[in-house]
Amino acid sequence: MPDLLVDTHVGVATLTFNRPDARNALSMEMRSMLRDTLHEVECDDSVRCVVIRGAGDHFMAGGDVKMMSQMLDDSPENLRTQFIHRIHELHPIMFAMRRMPKPVVASVAGAAAGAGVSMALACDLVIADEEAFFTLAYCHIGTSPDGSATFHLPRAVGIKKAMEMALLGDRFDAATAQSIGLINFVAPAGTLEAETTKLAQRLANGPTHVYGNTKRLLYRSLENEFESQLQMEGESFADCATRGDFREGVKAFVEKRKPVFTGS
Repeated sequence: MPDLLVDTHVGVATLTFNRPDARNALSMEMRSMLRDTLHEVECDDSVRCVVIRGAGDHFMAGGDVKMMSQMLDDSPENLRTQFIHRIHELHPIMFAMRRMPKPVVASVAGAAAGAGVSMALACDLVIADEEAFFTLAYCHIGTSPDGSATFHLPRAVGIKKAMEMALLGDRFDAATAQSIGLINFVAPAGTLEAETTKLAQRLANGPTHVYGNTKRLLYRSLENEFESQLQMEGESFADCATRGDFREGVKAFVEKRKPVFTGS
């Protein structure tokens, strides 16, 4: 079985990390498959929402530390070269998730540790089982975070909480993750799959082009100056106003009915 499973149904592409015996630790095959698959679904207009999840009982328990242990006899120069290469291979994944003109949802069960937290943070929305747990954990193996965690984490939870999570590496539950702004929703035990499906279908039935524009606006706001952001807002609204979903949304509002969006 491949390290990443892909299933598309009713406008939702579900990407499943598939190393349950290793708590879905991030393998090289998983990286390359995730990168390629994200590029494919980005260009597939029939996909209107992406869900990322883990097979078995866990989301992702970080990088493959057992694989890393096999590299320790290399010289410092070789280690540096290998890890720079491996970590840079993650970056197209994060770029694709942010650029994706449709919502990306992380569905978290069990452990999200290390790169698992990084991966969840890179998604637009996160829903977690109430029994899920989170730990940044990099400090426990003597290294600093990667996978865009140091970009997304301070913006999600604030710099002080980000420092706490990164420097102490403590484990915390889904309720705490929600309270600090790390995740959006907590699903009662045993309902994660059903609640994820409900959320994904709601997004897949929404105005997909609008979601893409909204993602772009919100993410660019983290770097833009005020005037640049307002210029983007005007251009985005005008773009949306020329499309079928705007026409449908306005007509539905006037006619006092629920809109039926096509994603156009």
